[in-house]
Amino acid sequence: MRDPILLPLDQAELTVDLSGSLMRRTVHPSGLRVLTELMPSARSASIGFWVGVGSRDEQSERDDAPGSLGSTHFLEHLLFKGTPTRDAYEIATSFDQIGAEHNALTAKEYTCYYAKVRDADLDDAVIVLADMVLNSVLDPDEFETERGVILEELAMAADDLADVASEQLFEEVLRDHPLGRPIGGLPETIRGARRDDVERHYRNQYDPSTLVVTAAGAVDHDKLVAQVVAALNASPEERWHTDRAALPVRRVQGTGATESVAGAAAAALAPAPAAAAPRISVTARPSEQINLMIGADGLRAGDPRRFAFGIMNSVLGGGMSSRLFQEIREKRGLAYTAYSFGASYSDAGLFGIYAGTAPEKAADVLELSQLELQRIADAGITPEEHERALGQIAGSSALALEDSDTRMGRLARAELGAGELYDLDASLERFTAVTAEEITSIAAEIAARPMTVVAVGDVSRSSLQPTDA
Repeated sequence: MRDPILLPLDQAELTVDLSGSLMRRTVHPSGLRVLTELMPSARSASIGFWVGVGSRDEQSERDDAPGSLGSTHFLEHLLFKGTPTRDAYEIATSFDQIGAEHNALTAKEYTCYYAKVRDADLDDAVIVLADMVLNSVLDPDEFETERGVILEELAMAADDLADVASEQLFEEVLRDHPLGRPIGGLPETIRGARRDDVERHYRNQYDPSTLVVTAAGAVDHDKLVAQVVAALNASPEERWHTDRAALPVRRVQGTGATESVAGAAAAALAPAPAAAAPRISVTARPSEQINLMIGADGLRAGDPRRFAFGIMNSVLGGGMSSRLFQEIREKRGLAYTAYSFGASYSDAGLFGIYAGTAPEKAADVLELSQLELQRIADAGITPEEHERALGQIAGSSALALEDSDTRMGRLARAELGAGELYDLDASLERFTAVTAEEITSIAAEIAARPMTVVAVGDVSRSSLQPTDA
């Protein structure tokens, strides 16, 4: 079986043939990491500046220290709002005049600023992205403007009851763990955010040791490394300069710690607590449907059983032929859609099932969802389901890798995670090697865990009753 490509933090250069594309990686003495994947015949490239800091890394306010809740998402907005050499309009026009697809995202364990451009415009995109990430001025007037924008973004999400249910599921399953907090912050934390706290978060968390630059498509690796290093050294912020050696950091999946070349746990994080008992949380909102989510502790990102989970999840709720879709929608017409999913992080995971249904049918959908999971736990899956799941995973994975965006993100998540990159062949070999017994085992383990049920909508018309915390 093909081994994953290891990405050790103390290896300065790495070159690997990925069966038709060329992956290269440079670890600079400053801690900066640059990874590229050259895709033959590509006429465009995707470039991302990734910072290994997410919403989980924020701190609550204490008597002896200021808080930073919401700062990571606030920064995602503010870094588009101006540097010493470009104001917000100039940043916007720099991307628009080259037809770039550009944006940013905040996740629980990282933040990314990215663009997709034609090959001739990659240099321009790198220049602007580097300026944004390295040299933001966090203008006080723009800070107040973006406070309003973010509050509107949160209000928009609050009007989407499926989003509300999803956020509540994470909060209920992960409870007081930082991974359970909403990525975008809460309206009260955004209203109370202070520019000084956000700036402190920016200066403390953003530096070469946490920065990973990835690109895929038509990209020259050596040229990109030189361009990024030059941008760091040209920054007026001394913390970005590369003349001081630093240890690059990576969150170690499965331990919740941040690992350096020296192996020091510089930012140990407590693992998420396991749920103690089943629980039902209901939120009354005017709606024709109940947005129903069922969840439990899932798998950590580095769990070797994730390949068995992937097949189990595909059979349970991964497509239109899945058991949930067939039983809930096709046979009984109880919902328009029903699916299952998994979310994995360095020291915790979440398994979930979603369906939107009429309030009077919510209890039936809940019972059927749990029954289908238990059926796999008790009797496993059929050979036909197994084969179909492998085909679905192989096809969807191959199609996704046709896009340079996917390849760019794959490099970053491998680097920021456990430091292991599975190419398509190595990944599919592991899925193919999964046995029926392993699939049954992971289903049984998840089914035996306490389940949390979240219902958002007109719960008064349902028979669902909340469980006391």
